[in-house]
Amino acid sequence: MTLNKLKKELKTLANPEKAGLLQRFFKTGPGQYGEGDVFYGVMVPQQRQLSKRFVQLSLCDLEKLLHSKIHEERLTALIILVDKFKKADDIEKKKIYNLYLENTKWINNWDLVDLTAPHIVGGWLFDKDRKILYRLADSKNLWERRIAVLAAFYFIRQGENQDVLRLAKRLLNDKHDLMHKAVGWMLREVGKNCGEKTLTDFLDQYYQKMPRTMLRYSIEKLTENKRQKYLKK
Repeated sequence: MTLNKLKKELKTLANPEKAGLLQRFFKTGPGQYGEGDVFYGVMVPQQRQLSKRFVQLSLCDLEKLLHSKIHEERLTALIILVDKFKKADDIEKKKIYNLYLENTKWINNWDLVDLTAPHIVGGWLFDKDRKILYRLADSKNLWERRIAVLAAFYFIRQGENQDVLRLAKRLLNDKHDLMHKAVGWMLREVGKNCGEKTLTDFLDQYYQKMPRTMLRYSIEKLTENKRQKYLKK
């Protein structure tokens, strides 16, 4: 199973009609967040199936694939990295983590981040110093900021909330809608995994400063009365 074979198989699965839909869905037009991205129209389940067959590709080959102009080639490279990370020892996990953060330029749409950052970045940092997340949260690069927040999803699933609440506070004034959605989503997950009171305590302190989209995402699982309490205030 070679890199060239993987690229050929991905191209064979190309669907021009779906590619057009995906390019609109992922905002690839001039001035949009995914400007210039190119799609084959291969769906994620198909990429996951391919990834299982090509999981033995080297990190060097995967880094080359990650540098592709084709969205599905980058995503497939990242899915394989996640699969390798889950089975790796600590030495190999660190290599995958380092490769990931050294190539954030190419992890440049929300699906690429959301499907991989919790597993690789969050998975590696769970029992380690997490200062890197705050440096990423301060980045001018939208996707690095999103990586910081989504990495904390791993911690939330383990019942930890301190880092995501600190990151949410730090990103209250972020200007990008995709960050409002990401932070709101993670706050909602805090309520789900760490207790509703943890979420409402945070909201009681910061809801007046939160962008409307962030607030709406964060309160989705609350009762109607509680949602209206925050929205009407």
